[in-house]
Amino acid sequence: MSSPGVLLEFDSVDKYFGETHVLKDVSLDIDEGDVTVVIGPSGSGKSTLLRCANRLEEIQGGEIRLEGQSISAPDADIDRLRQRIGMVFQSFNLFPHKTALENVTLAPKKVRGVDKTTARERADRLLDRVGLGNQKESYPNQLSGGQQQRVAIARALAMDPRVMLFDEVTSALDPELVGEVLGVMRDLAAEGMTMMVVTHEMGFAREVGDRIVLMADGHIVETAPPEKFFEDPETDRAKRFLSRML
Repeated sequence: MSSPGVLLEFDSVDKYFGETHVLKDVSLDIDEGDVTVVIGPSGSGKSTLLRCANRLEEIQGGEIRLEGQSISAPDADIDRLRQRIGMVFQSFNLFPHKTALENVTLAPKKVRGVDKTTARERADRLLDRVGLGNQKESYPNQLSGGQQQRVAIARALAMDPRVMLFDEVTSALDPELVGEVLGVMRDLAAEGMTMMVVTHEMGFAREVGDRIVLMADGHIVETAPPEKFFEDPETDRAKRFLSRML
């Protein structure tokens, strides 16, 4: 049974790649309207956790629930699930032969059956929202990496998701382009979007996160509000991680 206000739940989740145990009895609640920032060393299971939430990876134990309904069950409607859980990746994954506008309108028209006019109007609004109102007819190769990533965010938002997953979305960008993408994510957080963010950007985590989750070796090591986590971490593992990152 879900607790009031909990939108996405990981309940004793186990994930293996072959014999490698990459998620080990992971339990985590994502509250509606909160920004949960997942940090940790490479190979700790952060990105795998996000991919399991969107059924890009299958779990071998436990359960994942969205609004109280199992999304990890074999008979779960994956297409409907992916309409409710948006995901933005490190790589932009835009269709190179389609304009920014066409990239954003495609899924609503094909998956949800939204008419062309309605899809266009919503895409116009979303591209304006991410600061690309003057680039709607541009193709991906005419856009910077930061602009392409903002198109990818608009594309995910076009499905009107209940929660947004961000998997190290700035890691492939030149440093001067990181800020424009984080700015869009700050705006989404301020508007109340439920977000789960895997990132190495500690400043963003501290400023925007409602809760910090530290993962290591497939486990959740520590969970705390940003002020507590960064100023007074409880575990030695968190202290060692922060000493290398800050």
